[in-house]
Amino acid sequence: MSPKNKILRRVVNPPPVKGFKPYGPNPDLRISEPVTLFYEEYEAIRLCDYDGLNHELASIEMGISRPTFTRIYAGALQKLAVALVEGRQISIGGGQVYFDTQWYRCLGCGCHFNHPNKDQKVTHCPLCGHLHFSPIAENKSPIHLVEPGTGQRREQGVTDE
Repeated sequence: MSPKNKILRRVVNPPPVKGFKPYGPNPDLRISEPVTLFYEEYEAIRLCDYDGLNHELASIEMGISRPTFTRIYAGALQKLAVALVEGRQISIGGGQVYFDTQWYRCLGCGCHFNHPNKDQKVTHCPLCGHLHFSPIAENKSPIHLVEPGTGQRREQGVTDE
């Protein structure tokens, strides 16, 4: 039996940082394995705890069912608890997600930006004006960029998670 295809979760914006490191006098903490928070887990925490949405509204925002959202959110809280209690680093990246617009990373100042008008070509960083930038998918580990409303679930043969 083959594993079930996962539905890609919608993430509005990439996180502003790649992770967090604990600080303090304990040198043993530097060698511990980091906790990896997937993009969909970051998004679940952002939607519920930062934006104040309930699970139903947050699940709609991510394009997944409410039970699936609740599992993602619970997993994210568990990972954060492990990182805080054990003093471990948090790394943010990976997962089964897509961004609803193309995001770029400026090679000059390092900021992330998107272009609100898809009909116009991106020519420079809106913050520093630098002419060199790259799509965010080239700088982060596995992210799938798809256009919303392209019938992706139907193409994958997925009916529900």
